[in-house]
Amino acid sequence: MEKIIDGKAIAAQMRQGIAEDVTVLKAAGTIPGLAVVLVGEDPASRVYVSMKEKACEQTGIFSAEHKLSVETTEAELLALIDALNGDGRIDGILVQLPLPAHIDESKVLEAISPKKDVDGFHPYNVGRLVTGKPLFQPCTPYGVMKMLEYSGVKLSGKNVVVVGRSNIVGKPLALMCLAQNATVTICHSRTVDLPDQVRRADVVIAAIGRPEMIKGDWLKEGAVVIDVGVNRVGEKKLVGDVEFASALPRVSAITPVPGGVGPMTITMLLYNTVESAKRRASGKSV
Repeated sequence: MEKIIDGKAIAAQMRQGIAEDVTVLKAAGTIPGLAVVLVGEDPASRVYVSMKEKACEQTGIFSAEHKLSVETTEAELLALIDALNGDGRIDGILVQLPLPAHIDESKVLEAISPKKDVDGFHPYNVGRLVTGKPLFQPCTPYGVMKMLEYSGVKLSGKNVVVVGRSNIVGKPLALMCLAQNATVTICHSRTVDLPDQVRRADVVIAAIGRPEMIKGDWLKEGAVVIDVGVNRVGEKKLVGDVEFASALPRVSAITPVPGGVGPMTITMLLYNTVESAKRRASGKSV
C-alpha cells in the first residue's frame, strides 16, 4: 500500500473502466445520459458543473445541461425535474446545490425519481443505504470507499472513526463502513475529548470542515487517514481537516488535499449514471 493515496490516479483508473462500459452500452444501443441542473450564478457551482460536463464528454456520457436564472421559481424547477424524470434519454439527474434561498432544497431533491437520483440524496435511496440494500450511494462517501478498496484497506473488524455527521458525507460513510463490518464511531464538534476518540481509530475519516483541526499526535501509529475536508486558507492555499505535515510520519496511508478525495466525487457520479444506464438497458426496475 502506498503511503500517499493518490485520488487522481484511482479516479483515472475508474474513469477508464467507465468509458469502456459506455462503449459497450452504446454498441448495444444505449447511450448513458446525465442531466445537470444549475440555478443561479454561484461561481463555485458553475466551475463544478463545468467539470462534470467535461468528465461526461471524456467518458462518452450524454450530458444535458440546464442552466437556469436565479429568478427561476420553485414551480418552474419542479416542472423541469418532472420532465427529466420522464425523459427516456436521461439515466441520472443532478441538481447542483446550493439552491437560491426561495427554493425548498428538500422538496426539489425529493422530486427527483429515485431511479435517477445518482447523487443518492433521495429519502428512498437513503433508506436503502440504511437497510444495507443500496441503489445509489452518495458520490463523495462512495468515492472514499472505492479509495480504500483500491488501496487494499480492509475494514472488517477495524475501528473506524468518522469525524463529521453531515447527511452528505459523515452519516452515509458510517453506514458504508458498517456494511463492511467495521466498528464505527461518529464524532463531531461537540464530542468530548475528540483527540482520545481519534487515537483509538485504525481508520480515520475526517469530514468536519475545519482546517487542519486533527493533529498528527491525535493519530494512532500506522492508522489510515482519509481527509475529505477542503478548506481555503489565505488567497490560494487549500488544506484538509487533518494537519498533513504532522500526520504523515505517523500514518500508514493518507490522502492529500488537494488530489485525494476530490477527484473521486465526479468519478462516482459518472459511475452511478452508467450503472443506471445498465439497468435501463437490461429492463430491470429498482
